[in-house]
Amino acid sequence: YIHQSKQTSGKVLNDISLNDDIIGQVNDEVAEWADTTEKEIANLKKMEVFRKEFIGNVSHELKTPIFSIQGYIQTLLDGGLYDQQINYSYLKKADKNVERLINIVDDLETISTHESGKMIVDYEAFDIVQLAQETFELLDMNADANDVSLSIKKGFSPSIKVYADKDKIQQVLINLINNSIKYGKIGGKTEIGFYDLAENILVEVSDDGIGIGEEDMPRLFERFYRIDKSRSREAGGTGLGLSIVKHIIEAHKQTINVRSTRGLGSTFGFTLRKAS
Repeated sequence: YIHQSKQTSGKVLNDISLNDDIIGQVNDEVAEWADTTEKEIANLKKMEVFRKEFIGNVSHELKTPIFSIQGYIQTLLDGGLYDQQINYSYLKKADKNVERLINIVDDLETISTHESGKMIVDYEAFDIVQLAQETFELLDMNADANDVSLSIKKGFSPSIKVYADKDKIQQVLINLINNSIKYGKIGGKTEIGFYDLAENILVEVSDDGIGIGEEDMPRLFERFYRIDKSRSREAGGTGLGLSIVKHIIEAHKQTINVRSTRGLGSTFGFTLRKAS
């Protein structure tokens, strides 16, 4: 053995055996390093593509209402302000686009808070069945406008206690139910079911709408990803709802999943911890 006890850069070099396969070890280390580096480079490239796509999506989402507002204001300044048939209508349209901008900014702020790890989850025990019914009442006008019925599936307990952040879970329900209405069919239905999973409760929001194709599934929870771009924009969606839903459920250390068949409908399911 060759013993080297000299300290270099704060480290003591270990004994090296002449019988060791030094070249083989170096080759293995180089191969491992190359493999790790290749994966890191691939991941960085993927993140760069995602960053560019995200910036492009944000720009597109903001441009649409901004250009609309600019057009309405320009028309008013060019004389439309003094036309009683134009001024009120254009101001209402401009106001609607301002509201859309506010919704986009609010949703982006929500996602930023979630991703930074600064989101505070205020746990409390509450009745998830009652919360679902209250959420239906908030959205019944949207449902009526699309002739979609909202109901709790039969056969479940009228009261189920869970331990979670009530306000944030209602936000999850609002996003999922609104999506089911938006992508539902005229005269269709949205149902919520509850299933006992030992320590957790599985909450499922189901519809009989247009469904989701397999090609869309992997990207479903991405920011600004839309299954039907024209339809969702017309309905005023920001394209951030499902991403927010995913972040909220993950902040609760729970899971969310989706199953769907094109033309038959979709079911989004998420788990919540039972209240003791």
